[in-house]
Amino acid sequence: MLSFARRFAVSVVLPLAALAGCGRPEQPTDARRVFRYNQPESLTSLDPAFANRQANIWAVTQLYNGLVELDSALQPVPALARRYEVSADGRQYTFTLRPNVRFHDSDVFAGGQGRAVTAPDFVYSFRRLLDKTTASPGGWIFRGKVLENAAGEPADTCFKALNDSTLRVYLKEPFIPFLGILAMPYAYVVPREAVAKYGKDFREHPVGTGPFRFKEWDEGNAIIYHRNPTYWKRDAKGQQLPYLDAVQISFIQDRKTEFLTFQQGKLDFLSGIRAGSRDLILYPNGTVRDDFKGKFRLQKVPYLNTEYLGFQLDATNLRGEAANPALRDKRVRQALNYALNKPELIAYFLNNVGVPGISGFVPSSLPSYSATLVPGYSYQPAKARELLKAAGYGPGKPLTLHLSTLVERKEVCEYLQKNWADVGVQVAIDINQGGAQQEMVDNGRAPFFTKSWLGDYPDAENYLALFYSKNFAPAGPNKTHFKSATYDRLYEQANLEQNVEKRYDLYRQMDRIIVDECPVIALYYDEVVRLTQNNIKGLTPNPMNQLVLEQVRKE
Repeated sequence: MLSFARRFAVSVVLPLAALAGCGRPEQPTDARRVFRYNQPESLTSLDPAFANRQANIWAVTQLYNGLVELDSALQPVPALARRYEVSADGRQYTFTLRPNVRFHDSDVFAGGQGRAVTAPDFVYSFRRLLDKTTASPGGWIFRGKVLENAAGEPADTCFKALNDSTLRVYLKEPFIPFLGILAMPYAYVVPREAVAKYGKDFREHPVGTGPFRFKEWDEGNAIIYHRNPTYWKRDAKGQQLPYLDAVQISFIQDRKTEFLTFQQGKLDFLSGIRAGSRDLILYPNGTVRDDFKGKFRLQKVPYLNTEYLGFQLDATNLRGEAANPALRDKRVRQALNYALNKPELIAYFLNNVGVPGISGFVPSSLPSYSATLVPGYSYQPAKARELLKAAGYGPGKPLTLHLSTLVERKEVCEYLQKNWADVGVQVAIDINQGGAQQEMVDNGRAPFFTKSWLGDYPDAENYLALFYSKNFAPAGPNKTHFKSATYDRLYEQANLEQNVEKRYDLYRQMDRIIVDECPVIALYYDEVVRLTQNNIKGLTPNPMNQLVLEQVRKE
């Protein structure tokens, strides 16, 4: 039996050479043009309808395309749609498709050659997301937004192919971030022939339009993609993309082994530095240690992720000690926020990877962010004590709380625990397994909890939706059950406002309400850290932490 490494070397060359006999000659594969990355978290599917975690998102991004994509400034730009128009009332989106875009060659098509992509393919792909038999977690991108029938479900007419090259999407009301949502992998186009043939096994038999096409998945060990020789996109000089011949994804779960493999030059990049290797690689000020200078490139950019602490404001499902009314007193929540030395936290525990949460909930990587216009909480322990005293807590009436968290956040929570002890608040740390923690938070049984919100699309609305009263968990993202009529009015107004600056002003008004009411404590706004081998060119990080390989070179 061939070792996987040997099988990889063979599989990169032979199938490509074999394709030459199909009337599509290709350049011979060069092993130096194979991009290798590791995926320590489990990858469950190569079907874009299940792209709900980073592992899946990165993998499907190489195989598929959507109508639009995000540029380097995170603005939607045409992809498979060569142009689009939005009606004056913001309710109709019309997309004109590019000609001559084809699905990958596959035996699901007549003669094994990929056919042209048409507007009905998008109608099928979008309806598939909403089909209960698909059981996709991505149906939310359309539900509540597109035209609905009398039962409140997406109408049969919400997606319409006007002809083979023209698609129209009808919304029930304007939703400004809609193009950003269409850039998500959930909205990638798939061929009905492949889904019909493979059913649920489409997860491991993907057929897309992207820069690479699927070759092999040795589950738990590696995935291999080959260059798509008929890819529709070209670079600024007219050269066909991608530049790479192949992509290899490995599944090394141990972070130390992963870093050692990167040091040996057997991986081309790493994303994220975990606690176990952070001090090994970085000085406390966030710069690369002398031992590693020049050996690889370190890139650090803002990330669309807010790490926060949440308070359950609805006592309905709280029992026993959890029902302590203290956390439903705004002054107590504000005091807990003022007690935290967030810059010190970032320096001591994160090697200055991250931005202290000194503004609202919207992260610093979004254009509407402004620490000046939305001032948050600085480290003021004296003010924290004053607020606690005003709320009736102090030496005569001590305050004891429980903070629910996960084992990987234990060290950070212990630091927070000391900050709170300094102002007279005793906080016990309750460690839970991931599933149990999620269930407690979603069902309102955790009075005080750690959480993070990673943006689904690059618009502040995605963050501010966490405090809209119609989005209560478990059905929606409002974990704290925060409710404010003023906030709801501003949220609804912002979703209709087409003027960018006016919409940003509404966002900031909403964020100021969150700062004042303090249903959450913004600990820090995360940053993306990538380590890249020196011979890799064109791999640029962005706040969505996307992995886009179509213009990457390996020299």
